[in-house]
Amino acid sequence: MSHRLSSRTGWDVTESAFAAAIREARATGRKLIDLTISNPTACGFHYNAEHLLQPLHNPQSLTYDPDPRGMLSAREAVAGYYAFHKAEVAPSDLILTTSTSEGYSFLFRLLCDAGDEVLVAQPSYPLFDFLADLEDVKLRPYPLFYDHGWWIDFAELERRITPRTRAIVVVHPNNPTGHTTKPQERARLEAICQRHGLALIVDEVFLDYPLEEDAEIQSFARDPHPVLTFVLSGMSKIAGLPQMKAAWIATLGPEVAKQQALARLEVVADTFLSMNAPVQLALPVWMEHRGEIQNQILNRVRHNLALVRNGGIEVLRTEAGWCAILRLPQMGSRDAAAELLHRADVVVHPGSFYGIAEVGRIVISLLGPELEFAEGIRKIAAG
Repeated sequence: MSHRLSSRTGWDVTESAFAAAIREARATGRKLIDLTISNPTACGFHYNAEHLLQPLHNPQSLTYDPDPRGMLSAREAVAGYYAFHKAEVAPSDLILTTSTSEGYSFLFRLLCDAGDEVLVAQPSYPLFDFLADLEDVKLRPYPLFYDHGWWIDFAELERRITPRTRAIVVVHPNNPTGHTTKPQERARLEAICQRHGLALIVDEVFLDYPLEEDAEIQSFARDPHPVLTFVLSGMSKIAGLPQMKAAWIATLGPEVAKQQALARLEVVADTFLSMNAPVQLALPVWMEHRGEIQNQILNRVRHNLALVRNGGIEVLRTEAGWCAILRLPQMGSRDAAAELLHRADVVVHPGSFYGIAEVGRIVISLLGPELEFAEGIRKIAAG
């Protein structure tokens, strides 16, 4: 007798041909250069063990005193982070979560009934598809287009709004395009949300990583907030600590709508109480020392981006983040990622992984160690 499983998890979980090719190449002993690595803890950065681990020994961790929004000391540290970015966020407007993925889950539950829709940019990271499936939410993509830089296609975005649309997701800066949402774009998004009664969900995990010197990226946490706005971020990128599982939702907007949303989010958070005490107690210390890892990451990604630009490869304009999109017209209509794996022993992401339809586009991470990264870029340029 076969067991019935939920249709919401009915994904095709078979190994892709590209993943199989990588696995088989490694099994034969081929030395591959991986230009997709995005885990900062595996990229050779120096982590100050004393600053990061000592706060986990706080004796207060032995007392269970749950707060559904998260410990006040942790929320005050997050509020301080936004103050650094010239935004006023009250600790009472924050809900701590274990990850931005959990934050999306909370928000989809808050805003959507089964079958409702959320608009999300394309190109974008494919994680959204799984998060939406798990909450019985439907994603409708709206396009970013490239013309000497990335732009939101506002006319197409508005055409894709239906009576079941509940929110627009903005990844700011976007992954993988590196597009940052400018103040005038923010104003147009807010005007669209006002016209259609939509919430705005803004993912700002790469906010601290502008790729140009002295560039400032403005957080959506800054005033004004004419529509209900949720800003997501976390320590995974801010302090290069994906393993510590510390993130949050900042709830902003007109006061009545904001308080209604916070009251419901508090019940959702109270149902799970997923943030553990040691991490919450350590978060203020990690936040205080975030510059130690941010400076290393910024130096690395800027240096590696310069290597690409100076290596004779066309890189699409990127403003922030850890990724770059390369254009390889010499590949023609061939699968550029598969070709590079087969002929150059270099692992990259195919553009299609992020919803990029144009041929000859690949996506690389700028986070990898510089010598190996330089060798990978040399091989791509030679191929």
